[in-house]
Amino acid sequence: MKYKATVHIMPRREILDPQGKATQLGLHNLGFQHVDGVRIGKRIELEVEAATQEEARSIAEEASRKLLVNTIIEQFHLELEPA
Repeated sequence: MKYKATVHIMPRREILDPQGKATQLGLHNLGFQHVDGVRIGKRIELEVEAATQEEARSIAEEASRKLLVNTIIEQFHLELEPA
């Protein structure tokens, strides 16, 4: 069965996010003074062929840890649903 895995990747809280800071400054310059804590991340979608949902999750998590996510400076959250 095919599953759709969505990997949400964000910089760890303790890591400086210069892109988020620049975006926040731009928003403030446009008059959005009440917007703070802007962080910029990534979203990656995968189609995974697996016998069970647990197997699909395991495959997507392993792919994320080995290639998609730099676990030293990033954290991720995985969503899985039938394709």
